[in-house]
Amino acid sequence: MNKAFTKETDSEDDEPALAPLPPGGKNYITPQGYARLRAELLDLIDNERPKMVEVVHWAASNGDRSENGDYHYGKKRLREIDRRIRFLTKRLEIAEISSPSVHHGSDQVFFGATVTYADDSGEERTVTILGVDEANSALGQISWVSPVARALLKSRVGDEVNLVTPQGVQLLEVLAVDYPAPEAAD
Repeated sequence: MNKAFTKETDSEDDEPALAPLPPGGKNYITPQGYARLRAELLDLIDNERPKMVEVVHWAASNGDRSENGDYHYGKKRLREIDRRIRFLTKRLEIAEISSPSVHHGSDQVFFGATVTYADDSGEERTVTILGVDEANSALGQISWVSPVARALLKSRVGDEVNLVTPQGVQLLEVLAVDYPAPEAAD
């Protein structure tokens, strides 16, 4: 078979599935998270992609493409950039911006809260409940659809909530709830 009729993408290049949202759920995101995703999208469109197109064009002009590493790497990187652009575009289209500062001063847990809680063993943890696309567990941020966030949502300081884990039900006590202060209007 002629190489022109073969599939160019590898199985690893298939478009990733969107992170899971509850059925009928919304893609909540903070204004800062939305701005970060939008900035990444614009950088890919305005900077990264044009540079890579230029590299691929230069590599293609060098002649034989079968052993041209720059060309093959450039085409693969271009597919990765295009996939990320599609992903970000879809996520930003369905994003629902929710500012956590509207709950400033509240002792109830809502989206955007920074919650300190103690588990059964008395170990204290502090987490911030953010959107699926912006949460980073290494920074103590969890997605609002995570089991811990689901257990904590709508509870208040002093409440005890049940967290269902594979090891059984764990009791969490809410110790503190904090929200960012509203930004001053200019």
